[in-house]
Amino acid sequence: MNGDKIIYHGSHQIIKGPLLGAGNPNNDYGSGFYCTESLNLAKEWACDQYSGGYANKYSLSLTGLKVLNLNDQRFTIVNWISVLLQNRLVTLSTDLEREGRRYIIENFLVDTEGVDVIIGYRGDDSYFSFARDFLRNAITADILYKALHLGGQQIVLKSPLAFSRLNFLGYEVAPQEVFYPLRAKRDEDARKAYRDYRNGQPFDGIFLMDIIRGGIEENDPRLR
Repeated sequence: MNGDKIIYHGSHQIIKGPLLGAGNPNNDYGSGFYCTESLNLAKEWACDQYSGGYANKYSLSLTGLKVLNLNDQRFTIVNWISVLLQNRLVTLSTDLEREGRRYIIENFLVDTEGVDVIIGYRGDDSYFSFARDFLRNAITADILYKALHLGGQQIVLKSPLAFSRLNFLGYEVAPQEVFYPLRAKRDEDARKAYRDYRNGQPFDGIFLMDIIRGGIEENDPRLR
């Protein structure tokens, strides 16, 4: 992939040179440097209920990098779940959840080996709870797809080569009193929209049980 992107990383700190391997290995896409193309999202992610932070700004040269975009048409929302299930520590409380995890990883797991950058939906605790509802057979794949659009997408640097293509451009302050309420409201609005989606979901959608019983695999047109 060619071209440059302007990306932002929300943090309590100014980060001029992020360190490879410093991230949590149990994040959505494993250890990496998690960014967004949205300045406002970065400012919201930089804040919590106690303090503000900074939106660190970078340019990223994608020329020659191997980029895996989980949002492009090659993949389905179940491919996205497979990557999260491979990385996150998840407590599975029912036989269906355990069988669902096994089936999804065996049939939908995306190979991320050797990838420099991953682009995909945000799956923090709020949005991963939507994915858990899919594993519990409570929502369809289509409802999950709609819900994840509410959280925006992440750009995650994974390799030494990707880190070498990152250039720090400065930062903007993210005041807690401004951006934490916006973060909380975004989360509240997403949960409300999700409840609306869930309450109005059609009966003919594809549930996890349908995928398992039907032997549906990643190229099945029913998931498109």
